[in-house]
Amino acid sequence: MRINPDQLSQHLKKQLNPLYVVFGDEPLLAIEAVDLIRAQARQMKYVEHEIFTIDHHFNWQELQQSSNNLSLFGERRLIDIRIPSGKPGNQGGMIIEAYCHTLPPDTITLITLPKIDKQGQASRWFKALESAGGMIPISPVESTQLPAWIRQRLTMQQQQADSETLQFLADKVEGNLLAAHQEIQKLALLYPQGMLSLGQVRDAVLDVARYDVFKLSDAVMAGDIARYARILEGLRGEGAALPFILTILAGQIRALITIRKGLDSGRPIMQLMNEARVWGDKQKAVERAARSIGLKPLALALLHAAKIDRISKGVAQGDAWDELLQMGLRFAPSRRY
Repeated sequence: MRINPDQLSQHLKKQLNPLYVVFGDEPLLAIEAVDLIRAQARQMKYVEHEIFTIDHHFNWQELQQSSNNLSLFGERRLIDIRIPSGKPGNQGGMIIEAYCHTLPPDTITLITLPKIDKQGQASRWFKALESAGGMIPISPVESTQLPAWIRQRLTMQQQQADSETLQFLADKVEGNLLAAHQEIQKLALLYPQGMLSLGQVRDAVLDVARYDVFKLSDAVMAGDIARYARILEGLRGEGAALPFILTILAGQIRALITIRKGLDSGRPIMQLMNEARVWGDKQKAVERAARSIGLKPLALALLHAAKIDRISKGVAQGDAWDELLQMGLRFAPSRRY
């Protein structure tokens, strides 16, 4: 049974199937769908939550053992199976088939997959999933549909905007639903319920300080230290929040570490991007940075970020802004290995 993501909430209020599969290449909508299922499972007293992330090192016997074992305390459980590559392999495919034929009792199984091509959807394991439960296909929102999608999201927070304003916002997020979602949430924080003007939306979206923080991160990845220093000085002069800047930079460093480790072990780049939560236009720049920076300087930079955090909280001595500059110097081309 296929369930439209827009109808999932109503479906879950009526019934809770023993198995759901969320698959597609739009991260925001996939995250929202799995969150709805997990929330309904919790409400229905599925207390235990087991997570299995499938990669080429995964031991499929663990899933078999879990499905055969009853809950230690007789409680309902949610088995959360994540297959970032969308390819379980021959052994995995057979185990998924068998699992679907004998679903464990008092258990909701949630399987998350990326976009599956026609060949994958014709496979026996995928057809077994279709027969066993609800399939929620996640499709991207086309550029022509994006203004209407934004209008719907604004309506959910009791705000409205005219067609010109909606198109302006759609153009600025360039089809990135995660970015659009963040901007829509920001509008709810900045302005009261009711009609939003183009001026209000433009002022919010073109918040220079906010975007400069991300430009700072871009400069680090590119090794453009002169640009990094200019942006950092500008942020300091504007009174930008140092903890926010540090959070963005540290998150970027962690993502680079995750991807670099995966590349060194031969894992697929797109799988690594999904794990590091890097999507859209940023993927090319992040991949270039991950391939050009060694693990040692990345680890040292993360330790440096921790030191800056302690300084900003007053538990260590030093000038946090100067330390941020020094941390950026670690990404100079001559110091990347």
